[in-house]
Amino acid sequence: MIRDTDGDNFEELRSLNQNLDFDFLKKEFEDANIKLEHSQMKTFNIIDEDGLYTNLGLLLSEQCPHTIKAAVFEGSTKEIFKDRFEFSGSLLKQMKDVYSFLNRYNRTNSEITGLKRTDTREYPEIALREALLNSIVHKEYSYSSSTLISVFDDKIEIVTIGGLTKGLSEDDIMLGVSILRNRNLANIFYRLKLIEAYGTGIPKIIESYNEYNVKPKIEISSNVFKITLPNTLKEKSISKLEKNLSDKEYLIVNMLKENEYIKRTDIEKNLSISSSTAIKLLRNMVENSIIEKLGKGKNVIYRLK
Repeated sequence: MIRDTDGDNFEELRSLNQNLDFDFLKKEFEDANIKLEHSQMKTFNIIDEDGLYTNLGLLLSEQCPHTIKAAVFEGSTKEIFKDRFEFSGSLLKQMKDVYSFLNRYNRTNSEITGLKRTDTREYPEIALREALLNSIVHKEYSYSSSTLISVFDDKIEIVTIGGLTKGLSEDDIMLGVSILRNRNLANIFYRLKLIEAYGTGIPKIIESYNEYNVKPKIEISSNVFKITLPNTLKEKSISKLEKNLSDKEYLIVNMLKENEYIKRTDIEKNLSISSSTAIKLLRNMVENSIIEKLGKGKNVIYRLK
C-alpha cells in the first residue's frame, strides 16, 4: 500500500542531489518577467534556510529523476503497440514536451458547409491541458513511479501515482474543492500562469465535454488517479454512420460499443440469426468500412473501424 504523505513536507526536504542545473526553469521565469535569483529561490522554497536545494528544486531542475512515459496503441486496446516515448528533465520541460506530443495526436476534422469551414479537434484542448497539469501538480513525488499516458484511437488515458489527498472525496474534487499535495510546486505553476486557481482543473475538463455525448471518466483509488478522455470525433463518426445502417447492422454496432471485440457466434446468438446470415452481414460491414476483421479461422474477431 502507498502510505499517506504530506506532499508539502516532501517538497521542503533537502534534496540528496545538490548538483542541480536550472536553465529551463530560469528561462520560463525570464519569459514570464519574474526574477529568479537566490532570494526568490528561497521564497519559492527551491532553496532552504541553509542555502541548500530542496526536493522542489530537484523536481524543477534538469536532474529531476521523475519521468512521464507515453505509449501509442492501434485500436482501443493495448493489444497492438505502435510507439513509445519517455519525457525527462525539469517538470516544466516535461509539461511542454508532453503537451506537444499530445497535440500531435489530437487530429483536426474539417467540415465544409457552403463557404464556411468548421474545424473540430478530437479532444478539447482545455481537457488535454488540464488533465496533463493535474497529473504533474498532484502527483505523489515521494515515489519513483512514472506517470503513464496511453493514446488509443478512441481515447487517451493518463495514470498518476497519488490518489485523493487526506480529507477529500471524489465528489469534492468534482465540485472544484482542492487540498494540495504539492503546495510549493502548485505555487510555481500559479506564478507562471499555468494554472489559474487551485481545484478548477477537473470541473474544466468535465465542462469541456458538455456539448458531446461522450464524457471523461475519472477513476480514483487510495493509490492512483486515472483520467480517460474520449475521442469526440470517434463518437460523431459512429453517429453519422448509424443513420445509414440496417436494423441488424445497428444492433451489431451497439454490441461493439459495449464490447471491444465480438465473434460471429455472438451475433448469431444475440440477433437469433443463422450462421450464413451472420457471415453475410459481417462481410458487408467489413466491405463498407464499418467494422474490421482480425485473426483467422476460429480466432476471427470483429471491432469497430
